[in-house]
Amino acid sequence: MTIPARNDLPRYVAPLPAWLEDLAFRLLPLIVLVNLVGTVFGFWYYRFQLESTPLVAWAVVPDSPVATLFIGLSLAAYRLDWDAEWLHALAFFGCIKLGLWTPFVQLVVNGQGELWWAMYWFLVLSHAAMAVEAFVIHRYASFSIPAVALAAGWYWFNDVVDYFAPLVGDFHHTTLRAEYVAGAIDHSLRAHDLAAVAALSLTLLATFLALATRAEKLKRA
Repeated sequence: MTIPARNDLPRYVAPLPAWLEDLAFRLLPLIVLVNLVGTVFGFWYYRFQLESTPLVAWAVVPDSPVATLFIGLSLAAYRLDWDAEWLHALAFFGCIKLGLWTPFVQLVVNGQGELWWAMYWFLVLSHAAMAVEAFVIHRYASFSIPAVALAAGWYWFNDVVDYFAPLVGDFHHTTLRAEYVAGAIDHSLRAHDLAAVAALSLTLLATFLALATRAEKLKRA
C-alpha cells in the first residue's frame, strides 16, 4: 500500500513523529480490525444503558463505539480509495473528543471506585489511543468546510442532548459512576457539570484543530 505523503505541518496540528504515522499506515488493516472489534465491545459495554434508553435516542448514547466505528471506516475508506471527507471529519472529531473526554472523566470525575482495575486502565489507555489515531487523518483528509461543519454539528448536537436537553427521558451522556447516590443517578452533582464542560471544550478543540489543519495544508498547497 502506498503511504500518503506527509505535509510539513506544525506540531500543534501534527504532533506525531513521521515514523509513527508511517507505521500506522503499514499496520492499517490491523488498526481497522482493532477499531471494529472495539466498536463491538463498546456496544456490548453500553448494553444496559441502551436497554433503558428509548430507541429514538440510541444513536447518541454509545459515543465511543460510534467514534471507533468512524475511525475504522475512515481508514478503510482511505485504503479503498473512497473520497469520504464527511467520514474523515467525523472520525477526527470522534477520536479527539472521546479519546480525551473518557480519560478525563475516569481519572478526574469518576475515579476507579469499585471498577476492576484492569477494566479501569483499559478504558483510560484505549481511549487515549483513539486521540493518537486522530492525528494520522491529516495525511489523507482535506477537512473541507462542509465536512467539518457536519462533524461539528453532529457533536454539538450530541453535547446538547447529552447534558442540556435530552431527546426523550433522561440525559443521554455515558453513565457516570460519580453521579450515583444511593443507587440512583443525581444529575445535579458537580460530576455532571464537569463532564459537560469537558465535552463542550473538546468539541471546540476538535473544530479548531480541523480548521487549523485545513488552513495549514492550504498554505502549503
